[in-house]
Amino acid sequence: MAKNLRSDRPSTDTGPRPTPSTVLDRLAAGPSRAARITHTEHLPPRAGRHAVWPDRIRSEVIAAVQACGIEHPWAHQARAAEHALDGESVVVATGTASGKSLAYLVPVLSTLLDGSEAPNGRGATTLYLSPTKALAADQCRSVKELSQPLANSVRPAVYDGDTPFEEREWIRQYANYVLTNPDMLHRGILPSHARWSSFLKALKYVVIDECHTYRGVFGSHVAQVLRRLRRLCARYGASPVFLLASATAAEPSVAARRLTGLPVVEVADDASPRGELVFALWEPPLTEMQGEKGAPVRRTATAETADLLTDLAVQGVRSVAFVRSRRGAELISVIAQERLAEVDRSLARRVAAYRGGYLPEERRALEQALHSGELLGLAATTALELGIDVSGLDAVLISGYPGTRASLWQQAGRAGRAGQGALAVLVARDDPLDTFLVHHPEALFDQPVESTVLDPDNPYVLAPHLCAAAAELPLTDEDMELFGPETENLLGQLESAKLLRRRTKAWHWTRRERAADLTDIRGEGGRPIQIVESGTGRLLGTVDAGSAHTAVHEGAVHLHQGRTYLVRSLDLEDSVALVSEANPSYSTVARDTTSITVLETDTEIPWGDGRLCYGSVEVTNQVVSFLRRRLITGEVLGETKLDLPPRTLRTRAVWWTVTEDQLDEARINPEILGGALHAAEHASIGLLPLFATCDRWDIGGVSIPLHPDTLLPTVFVYDGHPGGAGFAERAFHTARAWLTATRQAIASCECDAGCPSCIQSPKCGNGNDPLHKRGAVRLLTVLLRGAPEEGRPEKPQEEPPPEPGLRESAEAEPATEPAQQAPPAP
Repeated sequence: MAKNLRSDRPSTDTGPRPTPSTVLDRLAAGPSRAARITHTEHLPPRAGRHAVWPDRIRSEVIAAVQACGIEHPWAHQARAAEHALDGESVVVATGTASGKSLAYLVPVLSTLLDGSEAPNGRGATTLYLSPTKALAADQCRSVKELSQPLANSVRPAVYDGDTPFEEREWIRQYANYVLTNPDMLHRGILPSHARWSSFLKALKYVVIDECHTYRGVFGSHVAQVLRRLRRLCARYGASPVFLLASATAAEPSVAARRLTGLPVVEVADDASPRGELVFALWEPPLTEMQGEKGAPVRRTATAETADLLTDLAVQGVRSVAFVRSRRGAELISVIAQERLAEVDRSLARRVAAYRGGYLPEERRALEQALHSGELLGLAATTALELGIDVSGLDAVLISGYPGTRASLWQQAGRAGRAGQGALAVLVARDDPLDTFLVHHPEALFDQPVESTVLDPDNPYVLAPHLCAAAAELPLTDEDMELFGPETENLLGQLESAKLLRRRTKAWHWTRRERAADLTDIRGEGGRPIQIVESGTGRLLGTVDAGSAHTAVHEGAVHLHQGRTYLVRSLDLEDSVALVSEANPSYSTVARDTTSITVLETDTEIPWGDGRLCYGSVEVTNQVVSFLRRRLITGEVLGETKLDLPPRTLRTRAVWWTVTEDQLDEARINPEILGGALHAAEHASIGLLPLFATCDRWDIGGVSIPLHPDTLLPTVFVYDGHPGGAGFAERAFHTARAWLTATRQAIASCECDAGCPSCIQSPKCGNGNDPLHKRGAVRLLTVLLRGAPEEGRPEKPQEEPPPEPGLRESAEAEPATEPAQQAPPAP
């Protein structure tokens, strides 16, 4: 939302704010603290460039905007509004707090106002999509504030899983600005399109906020949901314009076109002003403790971030600390509250945690407290990263590198959203990736953000959406172009599988169950686990099924809203974890094992003495124990065994083997074999998105010095989705080019022993250890000498796509390369 749409909120300022450099100097006061800053990047302020709104914007809307303190738009806002009014789909890809929301809201509100004066019908409508509930609720507040002077012409309403059933019928019949998420569109609105007919018939705009989050398989699913929406709109005589917004995206128009299936104009020249940003890289100190083999142990990023959040709160600096895990967010808030209570008990109440899994009323209360300034500090997961207006923040702490530069800048941009200067601090975790980054700032500040990768034509994604589309309206030949070139072939396969049936010129869904209910677009799988207080029966929150084994196993410490609980039992059959309040002096960390079994080899070809193979595998992950760690130091106090069932993922993989002779030729001895294989695995996963339209988090990998099925050193790269997603198959067909690029990427990197640009992975479950850069180069050199010289290997026999909804028992969480889940489901 534009910076000054919050001007009516009470200010918490008691005087001039300190500059970001002053705040950082106070944090670094003292010789031990100052040495922890490894680099400081200064981004200078930037002046803004004004324009005028298009003359087609209603005067009432301009007056409402001016009443919020905005006399003139920035140039990019006016340009985006012009495209929207011209009926051109547009993506606004400008910086955080650049007023992207206003760029699409002004033409939308003007159109809704025009439609409200129509003699018949409900007038024009708009559909707003966001990846999270919190963002939709925040935007609804903003729309209500801005449209208040427009009387009843604009009727915004949130329609998601938290919406009371008694309100849903009113929304369907009367709301003209409906805010929802892709999940609700997929499972709720589109299958019930007849009940939404008056809304869809009048649909003028579809707003897609934070569109860069729709990447990988999740983004591919959303792309097909949008095609289904376009198809139903056409059925009712509508052809909506798509308005997309993203603060961090590479080639935004290309990604937006792939997402929507329509030509999209790009507006990326940011004309908004920007305050000074001071970005510090911070490395926690070494402690007196010793780890394995006597190595010194560095202080945890969690403890360091809690200290910094405490210091910022004492200074009166409004801050958010972003944390990678839910447990970490809770832990940081608890530590900060305890330390603030020693200074001033009233300050302890002004720091809290924010994460997924809270009850709706808890989330709304925290968001309101943050908006009002009641909260000084918040420890949050990425649930708060996406676009929620937290104007007035002075500082952002980032506890551990979030995995991508796009996410890093998105989080850093949460501060300074009222135009003032801001401070961002990246606190390094004790692992090779974070350590490299804080000592090589050019890897963060001199590189562009990552591209948004998705593939709507992926047959594993497209097949279930063709079923869902057929259940909504029978599919005809006219739909072929909309759903893409793979459609015709897949329809025949789905008909053979008795999922669709052709009658005359259309394909019909054949089963009783709703097709949309059988497809989980986020791939989370399974019912969420309810966390219940054993003494009272009170529901505390939920955790997704894929995380239950590691987060709420028996004996786990569970933190919720500053209170500490111990998990007494986990009932997987009834999806309930019983907890009771406790005050342990430790935290818990689950330990797991991952193995991979070859089920069937579809195709294999010789690569010299080694082999390149493609086929079906089963990835088995099992949580076997948990460690108890002292809260501040991370010292291990003990280990407790667990008896949890293994979780399996049946999927598709490509793998290659090397022989003893090849290892000798590459000068790979047993001491470095594991590190060489592991490094080659990481680098090959990092390069695969160049050859298969996937995201790094859509694929997993395992490297094993002696695999029981191949009886040789083996590297596996597999699709992180049940049944496969086509990525490993593409890797097999382009293996020579793919692994050649992998070797070149490692060999050409200027680092000595490996870095994020070559062999380190942001999602390695083994902490990027062991890795051996030179061994990986030599190993790949020998392997590629035996690669086929010409053409692609023979394509394996095609199989029909898996039936929609037929999932394995659980998602995989491989120890070496876990496939990251999509953003938490609303």
